[in-house]
Amino acid sequence: MSASNISDNSLPDTLFLTGIPGMEDSHIWIGIPFGIVYVVALAGNAALILVIVTNNALHEPMYLFLCLLSLTDLALSSTTVPKTLAILWFHAGEISFNGCLAQMFCVHSIYAVESSILLAMAFDRYVAICDTLRYTTILNHSVIGRIGFVGIFRSIAVVSPFIFLLKRLPYCGHRVMAHTYCEHMGIARLACANITVNIVYGLTVALLAVGLDSILIAISYVFILRSVFRLPSRDARSKALSTCGSHLGVFLVFYIPAFFSFLTHRFGRHSVPKHVHIFLANLYVLVPPVLNPIIYGVKTKEIRSRLLRMLHLRKDLV
Repeated sequence: MSASNISDNSLPDTLFLTGIPGMEDSHIWIGIPFGIVYVVALAGNAALILVIVTNNALHEPMYLFLCLLSLTDLALSSTTVPKTLAILWFHAGEISFNGCLAQMFCVHSIYAVESSILLAMAFDRYVAICDTLRYTTILNHSVIGRIGFVGIFRSIAVVSPFIFLLKRLPYCGHRVMAHTYCEHMGIARLACANITVNIVYGLTVALLAVGLDSILIAISYVFILRSVFRLPSRDARSKALSTCGSHLGVFLVFYIPAFFSFLTHRFGRHSVPKHVHIFLANLYVLVPPVLNPIIYGVKTKEIRSRLLRMLHLRKDLV
């Protein structure tokens, strides 16, 4: 059936998300750590945002990027985890087709925005270490605002076609999707037509957007590490390596599960068990949001001291 002969009537009114296939009996127990991790992610990111916003001394590029990262972490996890918990605990897997498309759009676009922020953070460290004297000149508030706007515009521009690519497909009554939330290829696999265009476009977006970001981050850290090892002071080298190590850990936690899930959806569907794939798909929307505030809160002295001061002040008021 050609795309031109497909009417809106071919689109299902609702879809049904099954959760984690093959582990239905354990859904309630699986949902408990998911729920705990989600609450920790909400509390950690909200605290990080509060500390940065309420302290003028932290209105520097590095901390502003951290604030943006926490905002996207909150959005990414809140777009998916509540529905996942509803499926695991209450078997509430039904979702409207348009609602599924909206969730898919939010998941992919927010993920692309977060990738842009991580690239901006790598650039921030590059300028701070390799061009220290011009740091505040290059990364002023106006530039940070433009970086944020470009990241949002890019993500919307590259993810929006997913909606049209999915709406052009016939679904022939197929409504059941083995997943805990809606994503592009999960929906496309329900279609009873050729989805080569979806696969090719999805791969192109991943390689040219998120893939390019990860390559640029890697290149920037090659230059950063080269500059770090040239620092005359051992203490300065240790401090710079500690900061860079934290950032690299965040990058790896963010990109590796996502790329594995993405590539599995396209090339390893028959070799990787479905429940493994679904677990990994949940990892990349849960693990970075919970780890980022812990890593940066513990490793960044300024944030840690101000957070402790804020908690101590509130304790005194109580």
